[in-house]
Amino acid sequence: MAAKKPGKAEILAAFFDDGAFSPLYTEGAVSAAYGCANGQSVYVVFENGEPVGVQDIKKNIRVLEMAAETGAPVVTFYDSTGAKLDGGLELLNATAALTAEIARVSGVVPQVAVITGTCAGTNAINAAAADVCIMAEDAELFLNAPFTAEDNVGGAGSAAFAAKAGVAAVTAADSVAAAKQAASIVALLPANNLAGPALFDFEASNKAINLAKYTAADAVAALADADSAVELYSGYGKNIVTALATINGSAVGIVATEKAAICHKCTAKAARFVRLCDAYSIPVVTIVNSDGFVKSEGDDQAGGIRQAARMAGVYAEATTAKVAVLVGEAVGPVYTVFASCADWRVAVKGCTIAPLAPETAVSVLYKDEIYASDNIANATKAKAAAYAKDVCGAEAAVANGAADAVCDAAAARGAVAQALDMLASKRAVRLAKKHGNITL
Repeated sequence: MAAKKPGKAEILAAFFDDGAFSPLYTEGAVSAAYGCANGQSVYVVFENGEPVGVQDIKKNIRVLEMAAETGAPVVTFYDSTGAKLDGGLELLNATAALTAEIARVSGVVPQVAVITGTCAGTNAINAAAADVCIMAEDAELFLNAPFTAEDNVGGAGSAAFAAKAGVAAVTAADSVAAAKQAASIVALLPANNLAGPALFDFEASNKAINLAKYTAADAVAALADADSAVELYSGYGKNIVTALATINGSAVGIVATEKAAICHKCTAKAARFVRLCDAYSIPVVTIVNSDGFVKSEGDDQAGGIRQAARMAGVYAEATTAKVAVLVGEAVGPVYTVFASCADWRVAVKGCTIAPLAPETAVSVLYKDEIYASDNIANATKAKAAAYAKDVCGAEAAVANGAADAVCDAAAARGAVAQALDMLASKRAVRLAKKHGNITL
């Protein structure tokens, strides 16, 4: 016998602090509530699995309006078998108005979608438009029913499929776990685009960046406060890690490249994440150590160049505080896209910052000398190592303006925290301009 799925009471008890909340709308396929999740005031819209009508949709719109008026996040729990068939064009107009309201509120207050059951058609579009989409593993998400598709892709509509497609930012074992995850994410986000940063008690990380055995996940753990990081989109664009976390108790967004090639999915993922952080003035810390962009005509055709250009533009346009940590290879386009527009660039000793790979550079600069040697491969390697140390190292980068500070790997967390403190005034100026308190 199948296990009974958690109901509304159990899900909301897991989401709200102490399970306490004030109901706003209680009748119909859509209900609403207001309360606190991890200390953050938040509105909830809850679908109970039934088909929705015009009045249900209007409730949803009204909650979004109230959230924008009061400056509080909205978390929507999606579970509906669709729209009532007798709604006609009035229902179509209401649905269109809801989608428009979701877009209008976007970037004003955080919106989190939690998919606990069936989320299809326009509901799927609305859920994907949220700042963060969380999906229970036993839920289903699709624009068109998978069984009507002509290509019959395995797993279509599932949480794993949605994560691989870059729609679900987080997946959870069930609806209760998804609700708890939503509460954690809501706490890391500011209440609205005019609010200050979320602040927490914290325990400093006891890890350090390991240059010899570097992974993006370990680098995030080394910079973030202990157990504070919540990774988003782990199933999509796997050579970049994006996570919300805290550093010295203050919320940040962290982008970390793997020591591997970056594809169009990676840059699309990072661009969306940086835009989210920028919308709510969350500082962005970018950890750079990459083999470069993937060498693939297929990836270029799929949008590799376009997405890389978009990524560079997103970083350049972002007005939130940006810190780049150069911990390994930051060569050519990788440096340009991920580090050049940072407000503060920390070069970790042992990194390589250069317009092109040292091996390529020395093969041109010292061609005659290399080809005159007994072993061309060894001569190239030796020249490249010396070139990387003397011309492309951390100290050289600071001397030539490609970086602003140098530190050891063990001191990277402290250097980043110091940079964020220094750039805190940038956030204050930005928020003051939004409030209209100052004119610059």
